[in-house]
Parts: sequence; structure tokens; C-alpha cells
Amino acid sequence: MPEALVTRGLRGATTVDEDTPEQIATRIQELLTELMARNDLVEDDIISIIFTATTDVVSAFPATGARDIGFGAVPLLCMSEINVASGTPLCMRVLLHIHTTRSRAELRHVYLHGAQGLRDDLPV
Repeated sequence: MPEALVTRGLRGATTVDEDTPEQIATRIQELLTELMARNDLVEDDIISIIFTATTDVVSAFPATGARDIGFGAVPLLCMSEINVASGTPLCMRVLLHIHTTRSRAELRHVYLHGAQGLRDDLPV
């Protein structure tokens, strides 16, 4: 009998060096590509993606970068991250809702660039 698919949340984050549409797109694409590769995912495995950005990321929607690499059929939503004084600046986070046979412990979350230390407790 094949393994049952379950719904899981997969996390990731990255930062930009400067708030430009090009860098936002490049870094989001890098993050999504890495999340997909580390977790052996294809677009059909993704239910939806929520993007958040800190209040200093304003030149483009992170979801635009995702659409540019083929996520056009996936529901995408951008939101503003709460403004915490000690937060990581120029940071974009993603939460992918996925169908998978993997356990939570087998998921590989991805934190790149200035976001590498955000969630040291998660397997990467």
C-alpha cells in the first residue's frame, strides 16, 4: 500500500542586501529552488505559499519572483512581517503548505544569507 500523503508546513527565510525588485526576485527564487530540491518537491506538491517581508522590503512583492520561475498555478499571498525592534532587517520568510509522505522530522527547512540563524532548532 502506498504511503499516505499528509499536509505539512515547510519554512524558509532569506535576506536581501538592498531593497530592489531584482534582488527580491533573485533571493526568493533561490530560496524556493533550495526548498524544493532539499525536500524532493514538485509544484503539484505545493498547496499554497505565504510570504512575509519586513517593513523595509517595499520595492516588490516576493510572490512575483515565485511566479517568474513557474509557481503561477500555486496560490501565493504576501503579508507584512510584524515590526520587532530586534528583528532581522531586509528579511523575507516563506511558509509552504505541502502534500508529502515525509514526517515533520524529515522536512528540511531552508534559511539563507542573513536569515541563517533564525531557526537553529529546525532541521536544515
